[in-house]
Amino acid sequence: MPTIQQAIDAIVESFEVEPPEHTCDTVKIGDPRQPLRGIVTTFLASRKVIQQAADLGANLIITHEPTFYNHMDKTDWLASDPVYTAKRDLLRRTQAVVWRCHDQWHAREPDGIITGVLRELGWHTYAHPERPYRCAIPPTTLGALAAHLKERLGAPMLRVIGSDAQVCQNVGLLVGAAGGEWQIRAMHVENLDTLVAGEINEWEISEYIRDARDMGLTKALVIVGHFNSEDAGMRYLAEHVRTVLPGVPVTHIPTGDPFRFI
Repeated sequence: MPTIQQAIDAIVESFEVEPPEHTCDTVKIGDPRQPLRGIVTTFLASRKVIQQAADLGANLIITHEPTFYNHMDKTDWLASDPVYTAKRDLLRRTQAVVWRCHDQWHAREPDGIITGVLRELGWHTYAHPERPYRCAIPPTTLGALAAHLKERLGAPMLRVIGSDAQVCQNVGLLVGAAGGEWQIRAMHVENLDTLVAGEINEWEISEYIRDARDMGLTKALVIVGHFNSEDAGMRYLAEHVRTVLPGVPVTHIPTGDPFRFI
């Protein structure tokens, strides 16, 4: 088996992209010089995911989002926090290495997260070849589209603006937290009738859609949640890693949605 660092280097090389200057794609905790025993991919390295990885004998956790509650996983401000220290100590006990894989998986051509989600939805043939977030799907109702998204992405609940009966065909798939400016610009520039978003700021795209509808424009917004919109992309990463490191056990562990709805 290679070392964990050698495995990370091989995965990064396979992406064929240069990481941004201030990338968040770094090892967050653990000793990458140790021999690799197995790999887990996940959206977030929650305590349950960490324990499941240990139970599988995997010592490299590849996470898409932060482990320690902030974008760059800075921990100085958490030094005395009992929730942080318990998670840190769990990782130390299990000797796991956590490596974040966010910027480069998104920067890959085509975007690894978007590719995985398109495959999960069965939309890969509908995506624009140069802008795969733009999907020209067969005409369907907003109600049927929402049901499809909920089933395929495993979302326990969706937030929707629009009429169930309105027709959706030109759909934007902006997963994760794309940001209001990009979401609004995509609606205009791509002439979208529907936007499927991971998460939003409620004073940005949702207000844009409300104003558009009040003007008489048939626009719709579906919010599926950040985790639900990107997990399939990390499942796809597991498939990719198996081709890069044949013979290494690679498992995808869904983090799960932490919310309940009342």
